[in-house]
Amino acid sequence: MTRHVAIVGTGPAGFYCAEAIFKKDPEIRVDLIDRLPTPYGLVRSGVAPDHQGTKNVWRVFDRTAKRDPVSFYGNVELGRDVSVTELLGLYDAVVIATGVTVDRQLGIDGEQLPGVYGSRELSAWYNGHPDYAGLDPELKGPGIAVIGNGNVAVDVVRVLSRARDEMAKTDIPEYALKKIEESDYTDLYMLGRRGPTQASFTTAELRELGDMDQTVAVVDAAQLPDEVHVDDPKQQKKMEKIIDTLRGYSEHDPNSKPKRLHMKWFSSPVRILGEDRVTGLEVAKTHLVDGKAEITGEHYTIEVGTVITAIGYFAQPIEGLPIGTWRGCYENEDGKIRDRLWAVGWAKRGPSGVIATNRKDSMGVAEALMAELEDGGRAGGEGLAKLLGERGVRVTSYDDWAKIDEREVGGAAEGAPRKKLCSIEEMLAACE
Repeated sequence: MTRHVAIVGTGPAGFYCAEAIFKKDPEIRVDLIDRLPTPYGLVRSGVAPDHQGTKNVWRVFDRTAKRDPVSFYGNVELGRDVSVTELLGLYDAVVIATGVTVDRQLGIDGEQLPGVYGSRELSAWYNGHPDYAGLDPELKGPGIAVIGNGNVAVDVVRVLSRARDEMAKTDIPEYALKKIEESDYTDLYMLGRRGPTQASFTTAELRELGDMDQTVAVVDAAQLPDEVHVDDPKQQKKMEKIIDTLRGYSEHDPNSKPKRLHMKWFSSPVRILGEDRVTGLEVAKTHLVDGKAEITGEHYTIEVGTVITAIGYFAQPIEGLPIGTWRGCYENEDGKIRDRLWAVGWAKRGPSGVIATNRKDSMGVAEALMAELEDGGRAGGEGLAKLLGERGVRVTSYDDWAKIDEREVGGAAEGAPRKKLCSIEEMLAACE
């Protein structure tokens, strides 16, 4: 009898898990379920628009989606259209690959003021995600503070720093491009609580900040170490390259371009200032004690009209999926939540790693799942389609996605990869 597996979430972790299952048994039926009418998760709505090379991994996932034993159920939301319990009744195993999508908060005064945004909602906005296309953030100056020192923070400051011409060959929506272009900020600040050798961005991401037409990256040389000492030889080499790059930025003339990106370390936000909206950010200076940032007692203030947090994410609460307290992902042990219920990617380990990290992670979970997978004689996709039909859910297929894709690619400006449809209504209309 045919065995059935449902994978909820069609980002990299979900697709890599599906491919790993097929390598174990090409006869297994796998149904890919996504709350949006479109597949690919953060590849489509999280990777920065100016990183089209990274987005091209969709071609790998496309081959998986077109396998005979695979079906795509788009526009189906877990917890709204179907429950975890119902899926477990229909499938021999269920894999949660929904990621973690709720912005962590700073936990400081003023965080609820207008002008404060999470990096998840902001990056989804400039990527045309239907949930956030109407966000319309007020990117007010004179400065914008981005809190965080990872790749997400680097993506945010880079997208906000680039000129229109630099984004012409990307899939950024026109509404976002226009908002960024018309905003009045002249300075961006990327703040890290610890030092530059504790930053989690990659060397490649960092170097891109030195090659922007209208924004110059500036660094205070006094915050850079004279020498780098890291126990891991690979990390030592990486950190040496990062410090060399930052040392080059410290020599830049701050007035050489219309805008400035200030990269600041040993800086911990303690209060967001303002009454009706953000007018400034109070920052405490820190120093390292046993690798941890501790406040020194010295404070300074930055004049900003916008604050963006890029300090991580929590999982979305869903009935039947307990959330762990320390990582913010769903409670699991090596990917296993409970009998026949699994998690992969960020849903399993929290927001860490890059797209390629998910491949090894998903392969490990798929191997454990397959070792336990039994044929329960369950209905699989046939039962799911019947249930959703009874509930009046407008499900999109992979053929429907091809129609959406064709509409977007056909509507693109010269040199751009596509013009995204930024509402579910538009997407469903394109499927008709």
